[in-house]
Amino acid sequence: MKLVKTETKQHHQITPFADKIETPLTKDKISVLQVNLGRKCNLACTHCHVEASPKRTEELSPEICDQIIEIINRFPQIETVDLTGGAPEMNYGFRPIVEAARSKNKEVIVRSNLTIYFEKGYQDIPEYCAQNQTRIVASLPCYLEDNVDKQRGAGVYNQSVKALQWLNELGYGQDPNLVLDLVYNPPVPITEDQFSLPPKQDQLEQDYKLYLERYFGIQFNHLFTITNLPIGRVKDFLHRHQLHQSYLKFLENNYNSETVSGLMCRNELSVDYLGNLYDCDFNQMENVPAKTADGENLTLAKVLELNDLDIIKTIQTRPYCYGCTAGSGSSCGGALL
Repeated sequence: MKLVKTETKQHHQITPFADKIETPLTKDKISVLQVNLGRKCNLACTHCHVEASPKRTEELSPEICDQIIEIINRFPQIETVDLTGGAPEMNYGFRPIVEAARSKNKEVIVRSNLTIYFEKGYQDIPEYCAQNQTRIVASLPCYLEDNVDKQRGAGVYNQSVKALQWLNELGYGQDPNLVLDLVYNPPVPITEDQFSLPPKQDQLEQDYKLYLERYFGIQFNHLFTITNLPIGRVKDFLHRHQLHQSYLKFLENNYNSETVSGLMCRNELSVDYLGNLYDCDFNQMENVPAKTADGENLTLAKVLELNDLDIIKTIQTRPYCYGCTAGSGSSCGGALL
């Protein structure tokens, strides 16, 4: 993929994303409910836009958990319930929501860091996920050990390999009802020369499959390539290296209008652990709430009161939206093109 390099500091003025797309970004019918169950995690990865860690305590309350389950039960238009965190498996509500969604034949995605399987109290998670036929989307930002441990911590790669082998033994990556996907993201840059978008997803997927099968006997279904968005720890890191504006400009310079129709925010609602709603997980982390046509911030309680999942007309956009629309595009489901 040919990338457009940024120029000098005076050229780092960012065009508002709304001006770039010219017409307002509108919602389609909601079919995906993505729930951030909380910030607790056993890792503290350098690229984490949630800024999760073992020190964080925020998580779902029983009241909000009940509201999420009511949403799942009330609106058959929801096809997928996507659970994230933090490590979603560590946060309150994980199992009740999985079971409520599966009882309604919804696809359930569990976004796992894999290492959680080796923590005390969570060793039954792989079997639990297999029994409930959840789709596992697992972070493995490279198929090489050194690159993974630099981003995620010493020893994470070896634990991830063991976890993937464990999942394979349960049928993941082979049984059509047990889908196992991996996620790649580029290293966080420390100089402008290191700015990059993910490589072509289909070719990188083949590289992952060949390497992991050859050296570890690991099989998986799909690889998702995701661009590093300048939010959370990535944003803080870029600011420390005085790269935030130039990275945003790099993303803008690689804007691809063909990605806009497939953006995940078009058919998704993102829920935080307090019950507030957002157009996407990235807006959630930047505290940019979804709004009704009257400008009211949207919550689960409001959706239940109005009995309408499709209240949002216009999606809230910010400059980091260029990260989802640069090159081949980026979403929680990988490249868009």
